[in-house]
Amino acid sequence: MALNNNKVIYGGKVLIDLTTDTVTPEALAEGITAHDKSGATITGTNTKDADTSDANATAAELLEGKTAYVRGSKVTGTMPNNGAVAGEIADKDTPYTVPLGYHDGSGAVGIAAAEKSKLVPDNIRQGITILGVEGTMSGTEDVKAQSKTATPTTEQQVITPDEGYNYLSQVTVEAIPYTESENSAGGLTVTIGGTGKAAMRARK
Repeated sequence: MALNNNKVIYGGKVLIDLTTDTVTPEALAEGITAHDKSGATITGTNTKDADTSDANATAAELLEGKTAYVRGSKVTGTMPNNGAVAGEIADKDTPYTVPLGYHDGSGAVGIAAAEKSKLVPDNIRQGITILGVEGTMSGTEDVKAQSKTATPTTEQQVITPDEGYNYLSQVTVEAIPYTESENSAGGLTVTIGGTGKAAMRARK
């Protein structure tokens, strides 16, 4: 078997010496040719182009369907690709929950259209600002007040507005009834107040 030239000496001077080289096909990049220590031509078979021994990415941190190499092993991502996520807030006590996964930055979360349409100056009391909308409602729009007249009795009375009214603008309490009448004994019977719950008169 013919031997390869792996060491060249000319005039006592070493021009080429491959005998101590350690290159092997596995250590040489794929497709690259060189000579090993015997002088034979070899072609690289190594497909690695980086040292991934210190990489720490996990499947959950890589986008779904994407692959990478971590510590010498191939990892396929499982992170959901949510793209442009959009959401609405329709209730003050129900926050929008951001879904797990990747977002491309073009999504938005806002107040639901039905709720946003209510945020107008006429629906907000004057002097109050809600989400940048300053109220103009004085408090008298579409408000119905009622006034009532009550006669004192010996029973407790709770006076409230009738159905269809928002509040009582006035309550007039009549004077306590006082009557005198002669009795069969020759004296006067004095009656103060009523004997039952008096009727109330109401007016708009």
